[in-house]
Amino acid sequence: MPHNIDSSPVLVVGAGPTGLVTAISLAGWGVPVRVVDAATGPATTSRANILHARGAEVLRRIGALGDLPQQSLEPRGITMYVMDRPISTMRFTPIEGQSVQALFVSQAQIEQNLRDRFAALGGTIEWNRAVVGLDPTDTAVTASFGDGTTGEFSYVVGADGARSSVRDLTGIDFPGTSVVERFLLADVHVDWDQSRANSAGWFHHDGILLAMPMPGGDDLWRLMGDVPATEGHLTAEQIIDHFETMLAVRAGKSGVTLRDPIWTSVFQIHRRLADDYRSGRVLLAGDAAHIHSPMGGQGMNTGVGDGENLAWKLAHVLAGHAEISLLDTYTAERRPLATEVLKRTTNNTKLLVGESAFGRLLRDRVIVPMMDLPAVQRQATKVASQLWTSYRDGPLGHRLGDHRFGGKPKPGDRVPDQDCLDTDGKPTRLHDRLGDSWVLLADEDTVTELLPVARRLLPDVTALRPTESGQAMLIRPDAHLGWRGGSPDRLAQWITRAMDVGQSGTNRP
Repeated sequence: MPHNIDSSPVLVVGAGPTGLVTAISLAGWGVPVRVVDAATGPATTSRANILHARGAEVLRRIGALGDLPQQSLEPRGITMYVMDRPISTMRFTPIEGQSVQALFVSQAQIEQNLRDRFAALGGTIEWNRAVVGLDPTDTAVTASFGDGTTGEFSYVVGADGARSSVRDLTGIDFPGTSVVERFLLADVHVDWDQSRANSAGWFHHDGILLAMPMPGGDDLWRLMGDVPATEGHLTAEQIIDHFETMLAVRAGKSGVTLRDPIWTSVFQIHRRLADDYRSGRVLLAGDAAHIHSPMGGQGMNTGVGDGENLAWKLAHVLAGHAEISLLDTYTAERRPLATEVLKRTTNNTKLLVGESAFGRLLRDRVIVPMMDLPAVQRQATKVASQLWTSYRDGPLGHRLGDHRFGGKPKPGDRVPDQDCLDTDGKPTRLHDRLGDSWVLLADEDTVTELLPVARRLLPDVTALRPTESGQAMLIRPDAHLGWRGGSPDRLAQWITRAMDVGQSGTNRP
């Protein structure tokens, strides 16, 4: 629900998924926002090609999911081979109660949906506008652009990727290391008889080869494989030649025709994590704050989560409903998640590549056969989904909750979507009412006591009734549980402490 916020606009640098989710979420709260990007226009290549359940959930909350499920393929799993012999199939299992599962869909299509949603909210993207200077003060940030113009902003969000100019200009360290020296990628039409029911991967002592079906045609595939970092620059033709060789040597598929490549790339796999996500009035999100292996498709989804988490907090600060120190909870909640994702994707990449003889033996004889087990498949699907994300141990988690009440979810946990009733008794869904509002989920008697307290202290609160009786819950705009209990005084205490975290935080400008 929009609110009139009288402030200088927030500058979002970067018009990728992270930046656009941040901008859309801010606009939904009525925050004036400008989005700039150094590129001359939207990217047309697919880049990331999987939107996991958490990412789809965020896009749905901000009104940007649209027809992406219809444009996508369902990722059903991956079959691993040694030459033509299948040795294991890792299947993605549907997550119970989740209306949108993971989607194989091009990042370019996701960005188009996000641009459309931003435009519907009155936003525009300023292309070919690089940020070349930042001059922050205690009250504002002056940004200098490559065309010689300047602008004053209340805050700056750097969502401008791994080579972030915002991060460099702010001086936030971005330490890390290389995981795999050289990977090749191609989105290409392939004439072969490989089934599109699953993705496929081939283990070989030379390295790994992966093939994932892509939407956009019955013969469009993404191929990925590691190669020694001994050659210089590779042309698109040379990359395709490498893949034809890999298909013959690693998969035993000679004579396969690759044609009409849509996108080719050569990249190193790095893991890097910013020391902090905030320096005064400048904040980082997405690849500007963390980069890691693309194995598992976690990068875009982690960045989308960053944008949603940051936006509602920034909107509350700008509206005067929270102290500026609330922004410190952004790093405190999101950086540990990125640390966990970096660790997991690095380990998975090293395992798949098989850097040593022992590593390949462990992979082939122990790890890969376990992928056939239903319990392992369920856990792997859950981990990839990021629906497990919890902020229990963060500054807004269980330490501020009403400890007389147990059970799950606990404060800081994600609250799954569920059927509810609005104040008129009409059916609705919980997540449909979040995004630009808090939700007080309580039965009819309890809500009359709690709702006036919540609405006095927060910018927007929607009252819903559960279909089954339970404890009252105050649910954050990003679908995480803030508070549960029954006492109006304790609810007021939680909101006051949560929005004035400077009592126990740093409360820096």
